[in-house]
Amino acid sequence: MKSITNQDIIFSTAPMMEWTDRHCRFFHRLMSRRARLYTEMLTTGAVIFGDRDRLLGFDAAERPLALQLGGSDPADLAKATRIAAAFGYDEINLNVGCPSDRVQNGAFGACLMLRPDLVGDCVKAMKDAVDLPITVKCRIGVDDQEPRTALFTLAERAVAAGCDALIVHARKAWLSGLSPKENRDVPPLDYGLVYELKRAYADLPIAINGGIATIEDMRAHLAHVDGVMIGRAAYHEPELLLRVDPELFGEAAPLADGFAAVEAFIPYVEAQLRRGERLSNMTRHMLGLFAGKPGARAFRRRLASEAARPGAGVETLLSAVDEVRRATARMAEAASA
Repeated sequence: MKSITNQDIIFSTAPMMEWTDRHCRFFHRLMSRRARLYTEMLTTGAVIFGDRDRLLGFDAAERPLALQLGGSDPADLAKATRIAAAFGYDEINLNVGCPSDRVQNGAFGACLMLRPDLVGDCVKAMKDAVDLPITVKCRIGVDDQEPRTALFTLAERAVAAGCDALIVHARKAWLSGLSPKENRDVPPLDYGLVYELKRAYADLPIAINGGIATIEDMRAHLAHVDGVMIGRAAYHEPELLLRVDPELFGEAAPLADGFAAVEAFIPYVEAQLRRGERLSNMTRHMLGLFAGKPGARAFRRRLASEAARPGAGVETLLSAVDEVRRATARMAEAASA
């Protein structure tokens, strides 16, 4: 039986619906060899009945890679897990934290915080289906639940069912009264409760998620839990990933800077364009590159306005990067004058 270790979850990227597609993951992998990448959530129905190659396919370079599943029927989750395992994923993660209208209508995601026994049944069905680590990503509660009781009860059921690791978004989810976007920011964070959970389950790999934006934040959390998961920070500032391997793992970064990341990404972009993919579907994940640097605004503007045009190719990306190179050169000239 394959397992997941504390080392495996030191750093990971969050599954984000409509954000973290295969192009995003390939780009992020270029900047960190050690990050554990997660897919956007796929429902059991999509996996069972949808276009599996399109939904589940990935480039081997993305590994280690985890698939996040959304669902609440143990039999369907087991079936979807078996299907996904055949594609070569390193982990299957059960979504018990997403508060969107979509999951509320389907009675899964964060709704499952209200049904810990069912979560246990789901985890057991998934564990029985495949020889892969099965993990759970959850909140600390929903609506009027008392967070400690909700989180510890869910953890108890999941662990008893064989859950290999927990990833905890350290906020409640309010299923009524807050939008999915507000649920990412408005409910207060309670990191201490997640630390307490780790003390109670010393042998279980536990990662923390929510509001983590800097390497310094990550180091502070890693003094209490086994791993950190970040989402928007990595997406909006991809160069943050270049610091992960050297500063969290003591290993050399794969690339020197954002310019090198673009150069490394170009062969992939060219291959995807030949297959008929639109340039904007790849470059939309790069808009945060060079954040805070001279020319970053021009870079974003150029990509946003030109990459979606029919026939846009690699030259569009290169011309956007040139905006940053020129602005950087001008600033250097001004500094030396």
